[in-house]
Amino acid sequence: MTLALSINGRIRQVQAGLSDTLLTVLRDQLLLTAAKRGCNQGVCGACTVLIDGRPQRACLSLAANCEGAAITTLEGLQRDASMARLQKAFAATGAVQCGFCTPGVLVSAHALLSHNADPRTDEIRAGLSGNLCRCSGYRKIVDAVAEAAKEAKP
Repeated sequence: MTLALSINGRIRQVQAGLSDTLLTVLRDQLLLTAAKRGCNQGVCGACTVLIDGRPQRACLSLAANCEGAAITTLEGLQRDASMARLQKAFAATGAVQCGFCTPGVLVSAHALLSHNADPRTDEIRAGLSGNLCRCSGYRKIVDAVAEAAKEAKP
């Protein structure tokens, strides 16, 4: 069937079956590859995107159920000042290792800072709890989000 999906502020016409996931449509049809296919079971968070401003797993979201929703991928956040601060902080603190989890973590961190501009450490950990990183002990990732929040303050 043909779906009209609002992706990164633009309506995109895609072809999808009833069982096609948003992740499949994003990666295979639209070539938006920041969201990664990790576990494909909603556990790792590598495929995190924003659906109506909330972090969601694209591998668990059926494309057909996303019609009428505003979908934002990491690609759609590239011009956002908050995302620029997050990326700078990730680089400065060494929070990026292999980089596979980074897009999903950045999307989750962006959503957290959009709702809580000055999160405590426990709130950062809770906001990122759905994102697994197999390379780090998470300390640098948490530090990077805290640094980005601090940089946003006047």
